[in-house]
Amino acid sequence: MLPAQTCAALLLCLAIAPACSSKEKKTRVEGEPITTALSDDFERGDLGDSFFATTDNYQLVNGALSAKGAYNHPLWLTRKLPKNVSIEFDCWSNTADGDIKVEFFGDGLSHAATKAKVQYKATGYVAVMGGWNNSKSLLARRDEHGEEGVDLRSRTTPKVEVGKRYHWKITREDAEIRWFVDDMTTPFLEFRDAKPLTGDNQSYFAFNNWESDTWFDNLTITPL
Repeated sequence: MLPAQTCAALLLCLAIAPACSSKEKKTRVEGEPITTALSDDFERGDLGDSFFATTDNYQLVNGALSAKGAYNHPLWLTRKLPKNVSIEFDCWSNTADGDIKVEFFGDGLSHAATKAKVQYKATGYVAVMGGWNNSKSLLARRDEHGEEGVDLRSRTTPKVEVGKRYHWKITREDAEIRWFVDDMTTPFLEFRDAKPLTGDNQSYFAFNNWESDTWFDNLTITPL
């Protein structure tokens, strides 16, 4: 049998062990599915349970969402998207590399395996404006490094202008995905998916980021 003093010391170590751990792993708090219009102006101190952050590189600053150096670790909304939906928000980049990025109809959890600079295959659709050092924009089904005309649609202009605020609108109506930038009548890019990503594991929206200093605000999600 251990002496009383030794037992007491062991109990004390066990009691304080959680507080001494380097960092607790964050878990996702599942929200209610989106059935009516949702809006978020980010006018608060922290992200709260509305989002699941797979890295610490997302912060709320002066009423907007900052994303920088996340290296394909998305910030997932914890509420499921409706099958047919309109997603709108304002966004901008404060660096010349542009690279404004979101994912939608993903699994709500996945991220790059490490914080090293490695390729990442998304679980849903991806929209990137000014990616690859501001050389192209694309709308992709899972693989942003895939084949043009098969996995993605892309264009090389316009470039992302430093500090310019853009308004994005992304819609899905069954197999048709359309992405609008400022002009809400003519799609910036569009993609018809013969096998739309649907189901419980294809239901979430995320802001994402590589290295650039990007910002997001005034998120609105509306069922169609």
